[in-house]
Amino acid sequence: MGGAVSAGEDNDELIDNLKEAQYIRTELVEQAFRAIDRADYYLEEFKDNAYKDLAWKHGNIHLSAPCIYSEVMEALDLQPGLSFLNLGSGTGYLSSMVGLILGPFGVNHGVELHSDVIEYAKQKLDFFIKTSDSFDKFEFCEPSFVTGNCLEISPDCTQYDRVYCGAGVQKEHEDYMKNLLKVGGILVMPLEEKPNHADSGKSRLVHLPPVAVRSLQDLARIAIRGTIKKIIHQETMSKNGNGLKNPPKFKRRRVRRRRMETIVFLDKEVFASRISNPSDDNNNSEDLEDEGQDEEEMKSSELKPDPPVNFLREKVLSLPLPDPLKYYLLYYREK
Repeated sequence: MGGAVSAGEDNDELIDNLKEAQYIRTELVEQAFRAIDRADYYLEEFKDNAYKDLAWKHGNIHLSAPCIYSEVMEALDLQPGLSFLNLGSGTGYLSSMVGLILGPFGVNHGVELHSDVIEYAKQKLDFFIKTSDSFDKFEFCEPSFVTGNCLEISPDCTQYDRVYCGAGVQKEHEDYMKNLLKVGGILVMPLEEKPNHADSGKSRLVHLPPVAVRSLQDLARIAIRGTIKKIIHQETMSKNGNGLKNPPKFKRRRVRRRRMETIVFLDKEVFASRISNPSDDNNNSEDLEDEGQDEEEMKSSELKPDPPVNFLREKVLSLPLPDPLKYYLLYYREK
């Protein structure tokens, strides 16, 4: 499935196309999609197709089309602090985007049938946490994955605010899925009318991770990072004048004044002469200046922007703290 929007040259262009087609409609969802590069969840030899609006499958690894994920994210109506269960969590791409919205006090669990896909998802999650600058722009609810059949979840498991199942769900399992929800929760899944009598094989109850209580040390890290982000925001506002960025430079429209041509009638003869406008000489010099400014603006627009700066990391590293504590605040990230 997919192909609803044009392919992008990069992740941002793909998101622009999804926005234009109204698949992405809210700011929170847009921020999450921009923060995680879809190509990072592809095998290296298939990355050329990462920004196409198409599903991808290789062995047990599967990614739905971007238009599907964006519809799901919008339908889930995610908010900070909610609990989320992803049935058929796959590569962890969707779970990681959800984690950016849930924040540090949410719950983010996934169930995946194939153990090799679980290992793949953990590798991708570790790569995101250690290397992505986007990680420091959010307080992340790290997903936890377990192996098992999502139709064999232990009946004593906790219920969730939001549940998503990517695989087609038979009508006979509809109530089972609804029982995973808290009252007032949201369940997103493709419901199929056609019954499926395939034998699922040996049954084994799936026990979901317990809802962990954060340690005091972890809570302190969240609070310190939050305070530093507020300081950075206040400093940025004061530099930019109450948060207003410098207005963008637009090309000044060049107005060329016409020379005045006057025709004088003398009796039966017509005498044509040019009566000069006093501002003509000034206009010539202004035109030259404007052309020079246009050239400078074109040159400056062609310059590549500076790479983004991770202000949180710089601020933490400048603090008068022991290095182990600094790196703890940075989640031991590599950059």
